[in-house]
Amino acid sequence: MGISYMTQEGYDKIMADLDQLKSVERAQIAKEISEARDKGDLSENAEYHAAKDAQGLLEAKINKLELQLADSKIIDESNIDTSQVSVLTTVTIKNRKNNKQVAYKLVSEAEADLKLKKISVTSPIGSGLLGKKVGEIAEVTVPTGIIEFEIISIDI
Repeated sequence: MGISYMTQEGYDKIMADLDQLKSVERAQIAKEISEARDKGDLSENAEYHAAKDAQGLLEAKINKLELQLADSKIIDESNIDTSQVSVLTTVTIKNRKNNKQVAYKLVSEAEADLKLKKISVTSPIGSGLLGKKVGEIAEVTVPTGIIEFEIISIDI
């Protein structure tokens, strides 16, 4: 998977999600399995099988979050170089076709949230912008073709 760079805020959110899954949801599923087991014959007990399936999904989710944290490195945003687009910079770009401007913060895949204008550095746009400087043109290949974006500004 490789190292995933993230903010302290992103790391703390994943830790909180993980804590919720381990402390609250694990206990809830264990209770459901116990209650279903008490109802008798396990071979024909749909509630028991559903609870066991939910337990498997929960453990997979916990494992995924633990791996994300194990492979993560927290970046101090005050040390970020804004001379070129890099992870955790906010880049304002202009679509050269329609002249629309938009600003995105480039983040790890785990922190990406398009509603909050946070895009992953591994996404087509994110990876196409990496390393560019103000005034340069990034040609980004998307499913509909190639879009040219002009780098307007790079900030924290």
